[in-house]
Amino acid sequence: MIKQISKEDTWELRHLVLWPDKDPSFVQMKEDDDGIHFGLYERDELISVLSLFVNGTDAQFRKFATLPSEQGKGYGSLLLHHVLLEAASLGATRIWCNARANKAGFYERFGLRKTTEEPFEKNGVLFFVMEMRLL
Repeated sequence: MIKQISKEDTWELRHLVLWPDKDPSFVQMKEDDDGIHFGLYERDELISVLSLFVNGTDAQFRKFATLPSEQGKGYGSLLLHHVLLEAASLGATRIWCNARANKAGFYERFGLRKTTEEPFEKNGVLFFVMEMRLL
């Protein structure tokens, strides 16, 4: 089941998956107040989270995290598909993200494309800006 959740409900999973070596406050963003936060649950357990930020016809998703033990089972794909549809329903015609370089292939399967061939580095991790047009 996918549902909207509070920003606070995303923080533990974000920390565990994305930045476990940082302080838990590292995954809390001031922009969280402006986002729509989604969680995918299986048997009442939060499996995957993703935050969506819509600004007119432009949307960005951030802090996409799935429990390591549940990766590769399709949960993240279900959540991302849901959020792409949600962004379009809110009037977005373009969606983008800062994708970890090692996850770029995952996003390409959804139609997102790298905006440059060279990744950028942030906090010791390589990222690509990836985007797609929404119908």
